[in-house]
Amino acid sequence: MSRKICVVTATRAEYGLLKCLIDDIVDDNELALQLIVTGTHLSPEFGYTIKQIKDDKVIINKQIEILLSSDSPVGVSKSMGLAQISFAEAFDELKPDLVLVLGDRYELLPIVSAANIARIPVAHLNGGEITEGAIDETIRHSVTKLSHLHFTAIDEYAHRVIQMGEDPSRVFNVGEVGLDNFKRMSFLSREEFEASIEKKLKRKNLLITYHPETTLSQASIEADFKMLLAVLDELTDTLLIFTKANADVGGRVINAFIDDYVEKNKEKSVAFTSLGSLRYLSSLHYVDAVIGNSSSGIVEAPTFKVASINIGDRQKGRVRAESVIDVRADYQEVTNALMTIYEDDYQELLKNVINPYGQGESSQQVVKVLKTFDLSTLKIKSFYDVSF
Repeated sequence: MSRKICVVTATRAEYGLLKCLIDDIVDDNELALQLIVTGTHLSPEFGYTIKQIKDDKVIINKQIEILLSSDSPVGVSKSMGLAQISFAEAFDELKPDLVLVLGDRYELLPIVSAANIARIPVAHLNGGEITEGAIDETIRHSVTKLSHLHFTAIDEYAHRVIQMGEDPSRVFNVGEVGLDNFKRMSFLSREEFEASIEKKLKRKNLLITYHPETTLSQASIEADFKMLLAVLDELTDTLLIFTKANADVGGRVINAFIDDYVEKNKEKSVAFTSLGSLRYLSSLHYVDAVIGNSSSGIVEAPTFKVASINIGDRQKGRVRAESVIDVRADYQEVTNALMTIYEDDYQELLKNVINPYGQGESSQQVVKVLKTFDLSTLKIKSFYDVSF
């Protein structure tokens, strides 16, 4: 009998990272996919990205509404409470053999809590990472402690998961599953990409993805993003491609700034609630840099030999390729970084950059563990003491 693997996806970026793994689970006769779609996927405000999943012809077992029309701390906490209730009911109905989640977003905490209470083992991808500029930092480590199998992206992260008391026999360093897209996806040509965004590329082109640093005040989040817009506004013969912020605290404010800027600067900017995996990864073939504070600038851009300007502390602590330029949320530092990416020495560095997160052969490693590991041994967790 096939093992029922319940994969949960709540955001556009997360689904893009999971897509190859989802395909491999579907294609394996020893595994049966149960897919739950939730969070921003079901929100028109954030692009109603469940449409992409349906376009991919992936069977969806449950759609669970948890997102409130609020990104305040109270609104986020209420969404988490709704997720706890709704996923408890879903797990009781689907009765999966294992629940699989990726990352660090707030909705994962009630989801894996519900699985634990139902005595369903949890597999967690991308544990052991550090992002000191977001509350996701503590949520990720909490999810690690509520999980039973761990799939990490690099050795350093695997060691950190073990340091948290997880049994080494349950920790598998497989690389970043999202990079499998690099080898499997047929990317858009320049002309196809231009048609898809309804804009002609210019001599210079930048992809901007900026999320709120959720450890900062609302005023600081607004000030930092206004600074970035001021820097970008000084550029000439440059197309600015914005992808909007997610549903974190402060995300709606950033999106309002983006809408206002693009409305006033239609000739040199364009914005998308979601580019989708194909357009987003295709864009990395044609832009000069990824700017902002998204993990994609750290994890994916180096594979495409694309510059990354990482602003602020949201990604502080992640292992970086040499191509990543870290700057404070400061007008002059961002301006200087934009000058650096076009210098000959930096362009030469890009040609030889190596992505520490792997080469895009991770999903099959995860599938092998999912179908061979003795799940009956996961019901009870013992704390693994590291010798010092």
